[in-house]
Amino acid sequence: MKLSLTLLASAIAYASAKKNPFAPKTTRNTRKAQMNAKLMANAKTLRRLDGEDEEQEVDLSGYSIKFEKCQFVKQYDGEEGGGGNEDVDTILSTKRFVIFRMCPDSSCSSCNYNYGEYIVDMDTYLEAALGYKQEVQEENCNTCNECYEKAAEAAEADDDAAEEDEDAWKCQNVDTSTCYAECQNIENMEENGYMDASELTECQQLDYEDNYGNVYYAGAMCASSGSRIKIGIFTDEQCSNYDSSKDVEDYMKNDNGYNIKLSYHLLKQTYADGECVASCLVEEEQNPNEDNGDDEKEVEINQMCEELYEASGKCESSHGFEQGIVDYDNYDNQVRNEELVCDFISSLKAGHYDQTGEIVVSGGRTTLGGGSTTSGGQKFALTFFILGSVGLAGYAAMLHSQLTKGAKADLSRQGGAMA
Repeated sequence: MKLSLTLLASAIAYASAKKNPFAPKTTRNTRKAQMNAKLMANAKTLRRLDGEDEEQEVDLSGYSIKFEKCQFVKQYDGEEGGGGNEDVDTILSTKRFVIFRMCPDSSCSSCNYNYGEYIVDMDTYLEAALGYKQEVQEENCNTCNECYEKAAEAAEADDDAAEEDEDAWKCQNVDTSTCYAECQNIENMEENGYMDASELTECQQLDYEDNYGNVYYAGAMCASSGSRIKIGIFTDEQCSNYDSSKDVEDYMKNDNGYNIKLSYHLLKQTYADGECVASCLVEEEQNPNEDNGDDEKEVEINQMCEELYEASGKCESSHGFEQGIVDYDNYDNQVRNEELVCDFISSLKAGHYDQTGEIVVSGGRTTLGGGSTTSGGQKFALTFFILGSVGLAGYAAMLHSQLTKGAKADLSRQGGAMA
């Protein structure tokens, strides 16, 4: 398994060979911006070869992203002292993966053919997905607030003034009776005693210390057999050692000393159950009252789709993915390792690891922190082997004693006869 993970990591990492033209312009004034800039700085556009060496970008416009599973995997780090961290008392490191699919827009619910299956580290997935969902949420709330204000102004003005608004069409499908209250709750989240759970997806120390000087850390983790992502409590700064006995909300307080609750409103949109998370095609709003012409516009792809597709390990050919790359321009590493990626994805989906990343072996035996617990059958076999060994040792001693006595008796008789 260590070899498979190493090869898989190489396959995924190779996808970051050259600069990506899709990379967004980011500032360096926030930690998230720095992470995103670092991620996209070395990304490489994947292309398919068609015709006479004509390069074409992979067309994702007819696909949507569907979250499939989240999974932690603990593996031997391979470095002295657990990867160079002297504070870690284990030789195992925790890898965090998310499996997702590119499904045809028309079959998000089933997604059983003409799809691609992909694996990417959790941080990359959440960075891209939360960034996209945050942007959509802000746009929707801006539109909702504008429509709410226009409705209030229209109620106080005459009909002629209302007809002069050229942007009134934007509010035709906006239900301000529901969206306004929701957006107000999001805006006033902190005043209402809540914190956005998406702010704790990156491992970070909580502002808490018990009577023994112990500190705790919060970070994203897999839950409900990998079907959900939640915020958990960990005892190490790498967020590898999950403490199931603690609830993160019990260790979060505001400046006044009151407990804070977590809002999963945004985070839960990254793992929507039974539906796609985001469409890859960006569709611009158009005024239905105007003639927009029949001119073909350049297709724009959702940045979330571009980032995740380029950063992921790919399993496409076995699922009939029509847009899958037949060959790679200077990118044949993933072609050679596609079978390895498919096998690894299958092993994660098969339940070979538990929620914390420990290997689950048949018979209920699980590895724990590099050691193991023993099943009842194994205990019986071990006891039987020990008792059997002791019995055989006693029997061998008895035979040795009898043979020794018999040899002495024969020598005595021989000595008497010679006399």
